[in-house]
Amino acid sequence: MNTAPARRHVLILGGTTEARHLAGELADDPALRVTSSLAGRVAAPRLPVGQVRIGGFGGAEGLARWLREHQVDALIDATHPFADTISSHAARAAADVHVPLLALRRPGWVPGPGDRWHPAGSLADAARLAPALGERIFLTTGRMGLATFAHLTEPWFLVRSVDAPEPPVPPRMEVILDRGPFTLDGEAELLRRHRVEVLVTKDSGAHATAPKLAAARAAGIPVVVIQRPPAPQGVPVAETPAEAAAWLRTTLARARRP
Repeated sequence: MNTAPARRHVLILGGTTEARHLAGELADDPALRVTSSLAGRVAAPRLPVGQVRIGGFGGAEGLARWLREHQVDALIDATHPFADTISSHAARAAADVHVPLLALRRPGWVPGPGDRWHPAGSLADAARLAPALGERIFLTTGRMGLATFAHLTEPWFLVRSVDAPEPPVPPRMEVILDRGPFTLDGEAELLRRHRVEVLVTKDSGAHATAPKLAAARAAGIPVVVIQRPPAPQGVPVAETPAEAAAWLRTTLARARRP
């Protein structure tokens, strides 16, 4: 007679490096069944180890239904720090289904000596700030937010994204399709070659894309930094995959599936 306890099901809302590392850290635990969920916005995503689903859930209600139907014991929101819609849906769904939820958020960037940072509360704020700082603007905010800058007809934009952007986009624009990690030398050469006068970025906090900040500092280029939204109220936050794994094991040890 098999008396082994059922494996606990963990859903990771992923798409980030931290999500992949967490899935890898949990993959060898025989007590766990790990599913990673990707939004599907990138054509060729880097897949984590283990079971993967791709696509949306249909809002908070759809996610709650998925959590119930698949008997999820714990939910970890390891999406991009600016994916506030799915984070809000995760908080609502977890509360509805009474599933413990953790937000895994890498630490944000911190300005250092020599940085010329200009904080912006949103993409719209950045679109107002950047043209006053320079006419040649390097946008590294992702292809999904380009519509916010589409009305700006005078500045020239250098846009870097993983996949090609779709309209509406700024009329004076050059696109580079690339994915990090990037190097300091490579970023410095990019700024020089395109005569960049201002950098616009989100405070994603990723090490893979941080060299652009050091390159801008060395070149004396101002940086518009879009501040990240906070995690949903009441949701605990871990900064590393190791912290998230420790939270998960502690939480599952305290709880028992009804």
